[in-house]
Amino acid sequence: MKKRDFLKSTAALATVALLPGSVWSMTNNKRLRVVQIGVSSMGAADLEAISSHELVDIVALCDVDSNALAAAKKLHPNAKTYADYRLLFSEMGSDIDAVVVSTPDHTHAPASMMAMDMGKAVYCQKPLTHHVSEARAMRKLAAEKNLVTQMGIQVHSFYDYKLATLLIQSGIIGKVKTVRAWSPKNWGYDGPAPQGSDPVPEHLDWNLWLGTSAERPYKEGAYHPGNWRKVLDYGCGTLGDMGVHIFDTPYNALALDVPRTIKNSCRQPTGFGFPEENVVTYEFPGTKYTAETLKWVWYDGKNAPLKHKDLKLPNNEKLPEQGAMFIGEKGRLLLPHFMELPRHIVDGKYQELDVTELERSGKIGAPLRDYDKEGKMHYHQFVDSCLGKDECSAPFSYSARLTETILLGVIAGRFPNKTLHWDNKTAQFLEPEANKFLDAPYRDF
Repeated sequence: MKKRDFLKSTAALATVALLPGSVWSMTNNKRLRVVQIGVSSMGAADLEAISSHELVDIVALCDVDSNALAAAKKLHPNAKTYADYRLLFSEMGSDIDAVVVSTPDHTHAPASMMAMDMGKAVYCQKPLTHHVSEARAMRKLAAEKNLVTQMGIQVHSFYDYKLATLLIQSGIIGKVKTVRAWSPKNWGYDGPAPQGSDPVPEHLDWNLWLGTSAERPYKEGAYHPGNWRKVLDYGCGTLGDMGVHIFDTPYNALALDVPRTIKNSCRQPTGFGFPEENVVTYEFPGTKYTAETLKWVWYDGKNAPLKHKDLKLPNNEKLPEQGAMFIGEKGRLLLPHFMELPRHIVDGKYQELDVTELERSGKIGAPLRDYDKEGKMHYHQFVDSCLGKDECSAPFSYSARLTETILLGVIAGRFPNKTLHWDNKTAQFLEPEANKFLDAPYRDF
């Protein structure tokens, strides 16, 4: 089923004229009516955070797992419950202001696009989409309808990451020539695809879980609830999971767009799971904060990161488990992930960061001491934006480009050790064989 046909069918669900999410402040609504799609695991955390805003009413909950749905219902007894988000939108379209999408990656775009097509504000978990074509489509639709949107990269609103952004943009290490980022997490799978099938649990609607993806027999423990990130058809591997978080600050601080070239050094593709260890090298066009070109290297898996002189710390200290290193003309800046302050390194020695003095001198802009340290601001910023009181810092205009960058590295894993060339204007690789992975047909479910 082609995506344009899917979107046409979803548009038919909008039975009343609805205001776009960006103009709720122009109505008499003083509270935000929110729907949560996906309520287990990260969805449960999203639900807790978004509902903690004093002006939010959770009016509906949706999940294909009835056990997860029942647990969420206990916390929000007045909310209606659904297994199928399409039915939810059909029945409650005029009673919804905003939608939070916290499903597995392959359902992010179908659910979000349906909501946006109906004029709803959308908060969607990272990575924004499963395919590059979806990221471009979501960015386009959000702009056309002037919608309030936010991607769930909560650290984007944390103090430590905001500070690192301002430090880099202040020129503290000069023009940045290289970024190295890493996570030892392993959302890969190098084994064979599971064989056979198991009975589908009574509490799970397997057809709805598959959604628009290709039909596949259910196999206990292979996909739901915890292993879908490892599988090509549903997740985006470690790069799509942790890479979005760890890429975000350097990507934002350096004002990057999408890369020109991408190469992934990993094992040969199996057609089922993502590689367990990846070294992805990007080359970006330069910006005012970088050298003429920027080199970006991502490492994941048990050996991440590989040893390199750029990553050597003073006093032979051990690197943080996850993080990013900016390498500039005048020094380096280490940003651990997460809840640690950035560290300034020059000539192999740490330099003291006097944030108060930097603020007083105007080198890093407005004071940050009271910025988010609890993780709720990112969600509350979305709510306040819907109510006309704030502006989202990770809208789809930004997060779709970040997601596209991440997904290009994921695609490069299909062509180990081969440099792929990306044309930003045409949204195509110069290598035709790679273009078939930019998209996938939607199943009519």
